[in-house]
Amino acid sequence: MTVATQNRKLSWLAFVLGLPLAGLGYRLVDLQVARHDEFQALADRNTVRTFQREPVRGQILDCRGILLATSQPAKVVCADPTLLGDYRLDAARALAPLLGVDEALLADRLLPRLIVDNGKTNNSQYVALKRKVPVETWEKIKAAMAHLCPGIDEKKLSKRQRTSLSYLRTKAIFADEDQIRVYPGQRLASHVLGYVANDEELTGLNGIELAFNTNLCGVRGWRKTEMDGRHRELVKYRDEDVAPRDGLNVVLTLDAGLQNIVESELAAGMEKHSPISASCIMIRPRTGEILAMATLPNYDPNHPGAFPMEALRNRVIADIAEPGSTFKIVVVSGGLNERLVTLNDVFDCEHGQFFYANNTLHDHESFGLLTVEGIITKSSNIGAAKIGIRLGEEKLWEYIHRFGFGERTGLPLPGEVAGIVHPVRQWSKLSIARIPMGQGVAVTPLQMAMAMCAIANDGVLMRPMVVSRLEDPSGRVIAHYEPQPVRCVAGPQTISNMVRALKTVATREGTAVQAGLEHYTVAGKTGTAEKSENGHYVEKFFSSFIGFFPADHPELCISVVMDEPRDSHYGGLTAAPVFHAIGERAANYLNLKPDIDLEPPVNQTLTADGGGGSSGR
Repeated sequence: MTVATQNRKLSWLAFVLGLPLAGLGYRLVDLQVARHDEFQALADRNTVRTFQREPVRGQILDCRGILLATSQPAKVVCADPTLLGDYRLDAARALAPLLGVDEALLADRLLPRLIVDNGKTNNSQYVALKRKVPVETWEKIKAAMAHLCPGIDEKKLSKRQRTSLSYLRTKAIFADEDQIRVYPGQRLASHVLGYVANDEELTGLNGIELAFNTNLCGVRGWRKTEMDGRHRELVKYRDEDVAPRDGLNVVLTLDAGLQNIVESELAAGMEKHSPISASCIMIRPRTGEILAMATLPNYDPNHPGAFPMEALRNRVIADIAEPGSTFKIVVVSGGLNERLVTLNDVFDCEHGQFFYANNTLHDHESFGLLTVEGIITKSSNIGAAKIGIRLGEEKLWEYIHRFGFGERTGLPLPGEVAGIVHPVRQWSKLSIARIPMGQGVAVTPLQMAMAMCAIANDGVLMRPMVVSRLEDPSGRVIAHYEPQPVRCVAGPQTISNMVRALKTVATREGTAVQAGLEHYTVAGKTGTAEKSENGHYVEKFFSSFIGFFPADHPELCISVVMDEPRDSHYGGLTAAPVFHAIGERAANYLNLKPDIDLEPPVNQTLTADGGGGSSGR
């Protein structure tokens, strides 16, 4: 064989051997270089997982640090149906009573199902069985799964079968992190707190939970890592791990002790007078801080779905009604401030019937001549109407708005309405006489209470406060909310005269003797407003009393409103006693300094009714 022939054969051999090697090299370059990104993405889809790390929702606390709303750890119980094999029904039987679900439905959810991902069909290895499962229940689930199928003799199983049984007991049912919103006080302050949607995320749906949802919910973190085929993390391949930022705590101006006093006394008033609803607000006049706010019927925010929608509404800010005689503080303040009247000016109250603008106005009693102070003391509709006529439409409208009516108070709770105050051009000829007695306008209980607080606060109308500050989980203050004056409603002399007149209401000469307190001088006003249906007044009433004490240095302003009390419709007989009960307990709770000395001076003779040394109660 010649050298040339040998060379040709070697060349052919090299070609035959080199061709597949070249093809293999091309394929390697194609896979590793040209299509690297494509296959890397495919590998990542199969092994790399990104987990959302949910922040802990912030707490809601009262002004003394008492916990009103918090979040507790919980679990999302999940399953890998591919690991259940022939024991699906056994697992369903063990888990159904612990999860509180139907066994047949659970067994159906544990069936392996095919999913299509990027054109490929695979068995689903994840199904969420139930969210918001308490940690204690999860521990019971793990114990139940660990002892599943106790009758199996593992010694007779093959190695593969023993591995499958181990995965069944330890890996088939697993859990992700979750949290449950809990309200330790149950119904306490439910309309202020609100509630959340207990789904994947805790999202506020009402009250503070909704208004401060962004602050409470925090910021999510995430973890990007690799997993093996059995849901186990390969920690050394963890790529990203960003911790969540927990939500801020919201500290309220509410005092849980005062809130409890208000709700318990409201409940007693509900039982005695059987109204459709009853509401109360307790405010610190000089700052506008709301110390208690309650509406009955209320609800348990732990289970809001178990209550009718009517019970979820915060009537203090969402319901409007004609205020009745409590509104007389507006017209009398206006008349005094414009120097059109003094407390000693006398008006003829027409013995209970006053014909004006082709209509007859009535009083609840037959009054003759009354001073302006007496109009407040006796709550004369006719007297208030005559002051309103003297004040005039434009000025009356001005003072209505000075006191904050016809606009929202700015309280940071959802659902507040502005009420109804018509412009003067829409008033009828009778409006100037009806509005001073609290007809022809509609207000919320909060608006009326803030107006009374303005008189208690030297004439300064405040914006109501329900949130004191925001804190991070360590207690560091992130935001602090200061009291906000809105405007001055009247001058110092006017306010002094108004307080003097309002003090007479809770005396034996006034309409709310039952509102009087043993150790404190009360200034306040009753209200009895007839309800309107289809444009006509009907024999149904809103009854109210709003007062503050100690009258000359007020610490508390309390408003009590009842919707259709059954036994009596007068505010002095229904709302005033509830005010008295709340006021007595609140004063003791706060240890307020009395302004009435019950000890009679030495050598002073007591009167027959024992009132010799007391101030006018």
